[in-house]
Amino acid sequence: MNKKKIDFIVYLLGFILVFALIVYAGKFYTIGKFIMGVEYKTFDIRQNIILPHKKNNNDIIIIAVDDPSYEYIVEKFGTWPVPRGFWAKLINGLEVANPKFIAFDLLFTKRLDALEKGDLELVQAVKNNQNVYLSMNFDNYPPEIRKPPELPDDLKINLKNDNLIKNSPLISFTNCRNAMDELLDVTSNFGFINVTRDDDGIIRYIAPLFYYKNNYYPNLTMLIALNYLSINPNEILVKNNKLILDNNHQIPLNPDGRAIVNWYGKEGTFEHISLWEVDDAINSNNLKFLKDKFENKIIYIGTTVTALADIKSTPVSFMYPGVETHATFLNNILDNNFITHLSFKSDLIISAILCFLIGFCILRINSVLYSVISSIVIVLAYLAITVIAMDFFNIWLGIVLPVLSATLIFIAAYILKYLLKSKDYEHTYKLAVTDGLTEMYNHRYFQEQMIMNVQNVSRYGGCFSLILIDIDFFKKFNDKHGHQSGDAVLRQVAQTIKKNIRTSDIPCRYGGEEMSVILTNTAKADALTVANKVWSAVRERKFELADGNWANVTISVGVASMPDNGVNPQELIEYADKCLYKSKQNGRDQVVGEID
Repeated sequence: MNKKKIDFIVYLLGFILVFALIVYAGKFYTIGKFIMGVEYKTFDIRQNIILPHKKNNNDIIIIAVDDPSYEYIVEKFGTWPVPRGFWAKLINGLEVANPKFIAFDLLFTKRLDALEKGDLELVQAVKNNQNVYLSMNFDNYPPEIRKPPELPDDLKINLKNDNLIKNSPLISFTNCRNAMDELLDVTSNFGFINVTRDDDGIIRYIAPLFYYKNNYYPNLTMLIALNYLSINPNEILVKNNKLILDNNHQIPLNPDGRAIVNWYGKEGTFEHISLWEVDDAINSNNLKFLKDKFENKIIYIGTTVTALADIKSTPVSFMYPGVETHATFLNNILDNNFITHLSFKSDLIISAILCFLIGFCILRINSVLYSVISSIVIVLAYLAITVIAMDFFNIWLGIVLPVLSATLIFIAAYILKYLLKSKDYEHTYKLAVTDGLTEMYNHRYFQEQMIMNVQNVSRYGGCFSLILIDIDFFKKFNDKHGHQSGDAVLRQVAQTIKKNIRTSDIPCRYGGEEMSVILTNTAKADALTVANKVWSAVRERKFELADGNWANVTISVGVASMPDNGVNPQELIEYADKCLYKSKQNGRDQVVGEID
C-alpha cells in the first residue's frame, strides 16, 4: 500500500473520530443548547442580509396606536384603554371604505360596567360587520386564579392527522383569557395572538394553531388567511411536517408545531397609519382619505407605542411592534413564504461533506498557505450558499455544526498531517544515518556522535568510551562461503552486538567488516566489561549462512576512553584502532584496551 493511501486512511479514521466526538457532544443538553443559540444568531444575520430582496404585501395596513395617537387618546378620553364605543365608531367609519378585513390585536375581555353603552356599541358594530376579527390569548394560569373557560364550538378547528404537534408544550395551554361573552355570542371570528420567544428573547417562530382542552384553535392571522383564501378551516391537515392549507399554501412546521417566520423588513415595513389620523378622517367624514388608504385592504389595529408594552424583539429589530409580527405572519401565509429548517441529520451530512473536502485539500495540497486558503474558501463558499438558500429557496441550512466540524477536522487533519510528516522525517533521518545491511548507525552518524560526546565530556566532565570491532579473517570467509553468507554473518554479528549493549549505547558500522560502539558516560573498566561480553557472545554463537549451513566466527576488539586515551575524536579512534591492531597481532579473537 503506497503512502498516499495510508495517509488517506489515517485522515479518514481521524475524521470519523472527530466527527463522532462532535455528534456525541451534541447530545448533551448544554452543548446542544449553546450550538442552537449561536445558530439562532446566524439565522438573524442571514435574515438581515436578505432583507433588501424582500417585498411585503401592500394590501396589509396597520392602524397604529403610536406615540402621537396615545397622547391624542389620553387627551381626549383621559385614560387608556379607551371607551369601547370609540372602537365601535372606528369599525363603522372604516367600513365605509370597504376594507377586506379589520383585525384587532387588542383584547376586549370583561365588560366595563361604567361604560356599558360603549360595550354594547362595540358588540353591535362587530355583529353588523362580519369582516371584523377579534383576539383572545391563552395562558397557563392556575385554576385558582382563573377558572379555565369553555370556548364556543364554532371557534374550534378539526385538524386532521395532528400527531405531529398534539403534545407540543409550546402550543398547548391550560387556561384562556376570555373575550366578552356578548362578543362571543355575535361572532366566531376570534383568533389567538400568543407568541413564543426563544431563549434569547427573540421571536423567530409563530404557531398557526393552539391546543386547549383537547381541541385546536387558530392563530388570529391564521383565521384571517383561511378566510382570505376561502379555505374551510376543517379541511386543513398536517402531512410530511407541513400544515396543508390548500394545493398552493403550506406551512412548514417544526416538531413543536410552530412555523419559522420569514421577515420582510425592520419596524415600519408595512404601512403604518396613526390612529389619530383615522379618527380625524372619520370625524371629518374624509371619505377620500379612508378609501385611498383602506379600500380592499387587510387592516390590523394594534399598539406600537413602547408605553403599552407590545414591543417585541425579532431577528430584524429589537423594537418590532407586536401587531406587525401578525402582519408579517399573514404575509408569509399569503406568499407561501415560510422558512424550512433542515433537520439535524442534514446538518450532519453537510458537516461530513465539508470535513471531507477540507481533509482532501489538506491531504492533496502540500503548501500550508494554499491548504489554509482552500479550507477558508470552502467554508466561505458554504456560508454564501446558506445565505442564497435562505434568500431564494427559504431553506435554513445549519452553520454552527458544519463550521465547527470543519474547524475541528481542519485542526485534527493538520495534527495528523504533521504527525505523519514527523514520522516521515524520522524515517528519512533514520535512512540517512542507518546502514542498510546491518541496521546499525552508519559512519557519518558515528562521526557526529563522536564529536558530540567529546564536546559533552570537555564541557561538563565525565567520560565516554569507544569500542572498535573487526570480524577475524572475514575476507577469507567471504572467499570460502560467498558474499551472501558474508552479508548474513554481518547482520547476525550486528544483532549480537546490539543485544549485549545498553539501549543508550550507539552501535555503528565503521566500514566493511569493522563495527563500533560508542558507550556514553562509560569509564574504561566498564567499557572493557562490555567489550568482553560482546566478544564472548559472538564467539559462542553459531551463525546461519545463506546456504542453510552454520559457522562460527570470532572478533578482535579494541577499546579507548576519554579522557584516558585521548581528548578528541581522532585521538580516541586512533587509540582504539591501535588496540584493535594489537589484538590482531596477538592472534586475534580477543579484547585489548591498552597499548605499550
